[in-house]
Amino acid sequence: MVVFFLVFLLGFNSNLSIAASPDPEKVSAQEIITRSDQVRNPAKPFRMMSQLIEYDGGVARNELTLIIFSKEDKELGQYKTLVRYIEPLRDFGKLVLMNGSQMWFFDPSSKASVRISPQQRLIGQASEGDVVTVNLATDYKAELLGTETLDDADRKPKICWHLDLAPARDDTIYSRVEYWVEQGTFYPVKGKFYADSGRLLKIAYYHRYKEQLDTKRPGEVIIIDAVNTRQVTTMNFSDYRYQEIPEAWFQREFLPHLKIE
Repeated sequence: MVVFFLVFLLGFNSNLSIAASPDPEKVSAQEIITRSDQVRNPAKPFRMMSQLIEYDGGVARNELTLIIFSKEDKELGQYKTLVRYIEPLRDFGKLVLMNGSQMWFFDPSSKASVRISPQQRLIGQASEGDVVTVNLATDYKAELLGTETLDDADRKPKICWHLDLAPARDDTIYSRVEYWVEQGTFYPVKGKFYADSGRLLKIAYYHRYKEQLDTKRPGEVIIIDAVNTRQVTTMNFSDYRYQEIPEAWFQREFLPHLKIE
């Protein structure tokens, strides 16, 4: 998730003050989501490293390190994303490609690419769709439910807009998202992600904001299983860099020929 969390999911100047922001009473729900997307997602092509750790009762069980390459399709308003596995060593060189609504997994040992679902489990509570870059404002229609004071991951109270996100198209990763965005900064604080059945799947907290590519972005997303809260997965983001990315990298047919230094 990420990704939604992930893939959740960061080029907008976040040195915003409440005084420089729109009147909280007048800003629209869709604008809130758009501004929050700009906090999470750089506007120019970029790469970053993501380390995922799965915990059970506070004990680390599995780890996965990825390098993520993302480039916005200006016409569609959504990102093309290439994910490269770095660790563990047994997975080194494996790739996941997300282009439009299609996601592919490539294994260099077999030279084969297979279609996968963004909902497919990656590690712990994180799915393949959580690690790709996503603009929520493109995929969802937002409704403002109200303003709430909400504790963030550090148990510090934040004044937030509470939004309900409904799919704007048929191929969204989640069928419904509840989303809390801090007033003034437009920082995402918390998300709740639902299945098609209406069942709550996971809860995410956006945490450890730090300067990355000209603005502050979440350095960590904490994903909690909605049924068993002992099961937690963290997604840590680092080493952001602007990088020109060839269009060929986002073509399934090119994956067997891809060479990344």
